[in-house]
Amino acid sequence: MTDPVLIDRKGAVAYLTLNRPEAGNAVDVALSRCLLDAIVAVEADPAVRCVVVRGNGRMFCAGGDVKGLHAAGDALPEFLNEILVSLHPAIVRLARMNKPVVTAIHGPAAGAGVGLAAVGDVALAEPDAHFTMAYSRIGLTPDGGATWLLPRLIGLRRAQELALTNRRVSAEEAAAIGLITRVVAKGTLAQEVDALAASLARSAVGALGTTKRLLLASDEATLEEQLDAESACITEQGGTDESRTGIAAFVERRDPDFSAAARNAEKSAAHR
Repeated sequence: MTDPVLIDRKGAVAYLTLNRPEAGNAVDVALSRCLLDAIVAVEADPAVRCVVVRGNGRMFCAGGDVKGLHAAGDALPEFLNEILVSLHPAIVRLARMNKPVVTAIHGPAAGAGVGLAAVGDVALAEPDAHFTMAYSRIGLTPDGGATWLLPRLIGLRRAQELALTNRRVSAEEAAAIGLITRVVAKGTLAQEVDALAASLARSAVGALGTTKRLLLASDEATLEEQLDAESACITEQGGTDESRTGIAAFVERRDPDFSAAARNAEKSAAHR
């Protein structure tokens, strides 16, 4: 039996591929569990400095496995919970991971697939990709973090429209309203994602992870609270090998080697 999520490595980049192409990469219990396991594994691996989430086949992710939902019959509530007990922690870990996450949307994303697409720190899409909430069409409510992510990314009014009407959003419109980062030229998604992920992996990943946390917290903080958080984070980061490496490289007009700085920090921590 083929794994529903594949893990591949290119240097310091880990690629997580949703691998149920015959079902549009629809999320069932096995895929949600495997996705969480894969995310936990790459998050804990210090050699991984960037994570890419992508899909296999025609679709990025069709959302929930509707055939499975139908087959559950009266046990549907328990079946949904069995999926979400893994899917939702997976979304949280991607959002809060101390590493940059890139989502590569090559085809349609619906239901939970919209949340998976939107949770990337950078989300790139092919021109033929499109996005549909689709939940009320089958009498259900959103999951996968959509009701948290969409109001923050595209605003409450647009999120209301998409959730209540199930209107299909093209890749171009998704980029224009902030649901994704940008649309790439047709047929270039893999190359664009590879280049972006490799660049992020060479960056100051520790600083990027802290930046992610600051941005996520800003919506619920006062200006004073956010300034205090920024002060605490930048002063803490100022004591790291990353900042010393970056500042020295800037002054000496050369490219910084943040990967080496991370390895040195791990060695120092191991010897303490």
